[in-house]
Amino acid sequence: QVQLVESGGDLVQPGGSLRLSCAASGNTFSIYDVGWYRQAMGRQREVVAAIGSDGRTNYIDSVKGRFTVSRDNAKNTVYLQMNSLKPEDTAVYYCNVPRRVAAGVWGQGTLVTVSS
Repeated sequence: QVQLVESGGDLVQPGGSLRLSCAASGNTFSIYDVGWYRQAMGRQREVVAAIGSDGRTNYIDSVKGRFTVSRDNAKNTVYLQMNSLKPEDTAVYYCNVPRRVAAGVWGQGTLVTVSS
């Protein structure tokens, strides 16, 4: 089963940028669709962006034009480039694949705090 580790979260000022990484184990990572999710304090976890095994991407409206999801299958890594960050982007960010989401399996995530 694929294992995922998120990293790259930090404290950043509004308008700043961060790049999150999702490193996966295993040699079949390229076949997986991968989603980036976030959970703000007191709120439900939501999907933010996703990238298919074919490279197609999707975003929620609130991050379109600011966030970019990409993947490097040679490095077994998916990235989330976040620009023009806003305080409402503050959350713990997770990456995951559909079968783990269905099984309720999540990693520790990485904390993004947008504050001046």
